[in-house]
Amino acid sequence: MCQFFNSTLIILLGGVLSLILAQHKTLSRGIAVLLLSGGSLLGLIDAAGKLLNPGEAWASFKYLDLFSLSFHVDGLSAFFLTAIFAVSLMAAIYSFHYMENDDAGIKTGVNYFFFSILIASMALVVTAANILTFMLSWEFMSLSSFFLVIYGHESRENRKAGYLYFVFTHIGAMFVLAAFGLIYGHTGSFDFASMADIPEAVKILIFVFAFIGFGSKAGVFPFHVWLPHAHPAAPSHISAVMSGVMIKTGIYGILRIYAILNFHTPVFGYITLIAGVVSGILGVVYALGQHDIKRLLAYHSVENIGIILIGLGIGMIGAATGNPLVAVLGFAGGILHVLNHSIFKSLLFMGAGMVLHQTGTRSIDALGGLLKGMKITGTTFIIASLAICGLPPFNGFVSEFFIYMGSFKAIPVGSVSFAMSVFAIISLAVIGGLALACFTKVVGVVFQGEPRTQAAENAKEHGVAMMIPMGILAAACMIIGVYPKVFINMALKAVQALGLDYGQVPVEPFGQITGNITFAALLFFVLVLIIMGIRSIYYKNKTVTASGTWGCGFTQPTVKMQYTGSSYAGSILEFFSAAAPLTEDHPPIKGRFPLKTHYHSHVNDIAELHMINAVVRPVLYLFDKLRWMQHGDIHLYIGYILLAIILLLFFI
Repeated sequence: MCQFFNSTLIILLGGVLSLILAQHKTLSRGIAVLLLSGGSLLGLIDAAGKLLNPGEAWASFKYLDLFSLSFHVDGLSAFFLTAIFAVSLMAAIYSFHYMENDDAGIKTGVNYFFFSILIASMALVVTAANILTFMLSWEFMSLSSFFLVIYGHESRENRKAGYLYFVFTHIGAMFVLAAFGLIYGHTGSFDFASMADIPEAVKILIFVFAFIGFGSKAGVFPFHVWLPHAHPAAPSHISAVMSGVMIKTGIYGILRIYAILNFHTPVFGYITLIAGVVSGILGVVYALGQHDIKRLLAYHSVENIGIILIGLGIGMIGAATGNPLVAVLGFAGGILHVLNHSIFKSLLFMGAGMVLHQTGTRSIDALGGLLKGMKITGTTFIIASLAICGLPPFNGFVSEFFIYMGSFKAIPVGSVSFAMSVFAIISLAVIGGLALACFTKVVGVVFQGEPRTQAAENAKEHGVAMMIPMGILAAACMIIGVYPKVFINMALKAVQALGLDYGQVPVEPFGQITGNITFAALLFFVLVLIIMGIRSIYYKNKTVTASGTWGCGFTQPTVKMQYTGSSYAGSILEFFSAAAPLTEDHPPIKGRFPLKTHYHSHVNDIAELHMINAVVRPVLYLFDKLRWMQHGDIHLYIGYILLAIILLLFFI
């Protein structure tokens, strides 16, 4: 554990020094990036080493002989640490040029200070070995990420996003605390020890409370309402970390609670799988209707959390029905997708950050033709888009393939399991198809076609520190997709830490599967190279004349005649109109010489819509009626306190 704590301290030191040297902007930024990336690299090496050389590490610190802060690293913790430190390393490097245009040095120093706390607290969350350590680390993670969300606090929209995130993260924390309270009430211990003596009904209640609490952090529908507001509000490197790894601490919490309860019932699997299916389908549907590129990517986080939960649900069903192969396939696919999603989603947010950095807009319909001037950004964004759609030979395909295999293997288990497995298979196919449609829209409208605005026409990428992490993450998408064996073994080490009967599962089939994936991927690349070679030979002595796009009879086509994101996704959104109602603002065109008009559409998130009507408005109405209590008279306030004390003493 020594190297782990050293890396955490280096990261925190980077944040503190950046804040102290905030008046010297370049020096402050440089030291922060150097120490944050250096500490993350040290932590990544340590975590990867623990995965490749299985073993467990413990550490404990007592405070005033009253309680102890305990830490434990096993295969599951090491896997999540690998994702956390890898993404944080890339985000820290990326931030050097991304933050250079910020005029306020103190603001940048504060950003790096809370960024360092966020990285350290995420690492502490996944290594916490008792309730006190976990909740303390969880609160540090929540508060630091809140201050990062409101980085652009001058904007009313960003302040609203921060408040919404603050409310949801603490409501989730209350459910987590309720689950831990039930555990402590039946065990009398703060340690994450065996829960064998807890009644089964209480274990189910603990899991439900924990699932709601951790699901709120992970962005599980309908607790995701904060996510599409918070991720676009934060700077892009923070969005990459929050979407790539911070929300995965919620997945870690679900898995850790499942492991310590040591109660394998199909109910857990059904809850997890159904939540995954709903989150996956609605997440990608809402993404299709977005006009803001970062908000679109935020909804895709909801979608991919759904895919992860489908894998975990299949794993839980396999464990409950005595089918270890199904359990391992489901858990391994879901856990591997945690790493895969952290890679391609971070890359997508970095690509969106480069677009925002160079054009000054996040509006999809205000862009176009960016691939001409931003070739590295466009190419890496396309690679990440293919990966998130689950297409071979990229990393998203590998983890989804294992989830598919687990679902097919679970079909013969029983009647309910059969229905749930078929449900999972169909849902994964629907999610994949909708994701492909969504990213076809994004790539086509943003990077292809003609520039729709002057900002898009003049956009040129620059900033080596921004492009290097994007290139590394794009390479990782391809490496895992072509050579998945090492990463599958890492996921299997994490599965082993769940305490399943792993010994009954032969390892050879997994090696054979990964070998087949590698062979197919290499064959694909060989065919692509052959086709490119034939094409280059065929066109060697030919002159290709550039000409304009055919305008369907119009002699002077304009950029306004291109497809917009709204028109491209319109027919799909119409099919899902019951779950994604569309609001349109389009004044009618009147008169022989009509004036300038406009069209605006907005896809409503039903969870947010109903939450506002059923919860927010009644609460605001109640507080408005109680406004008379807030009058500024301190004597009456003291009277309230005395009355409350008397009532408490009476009941005690």
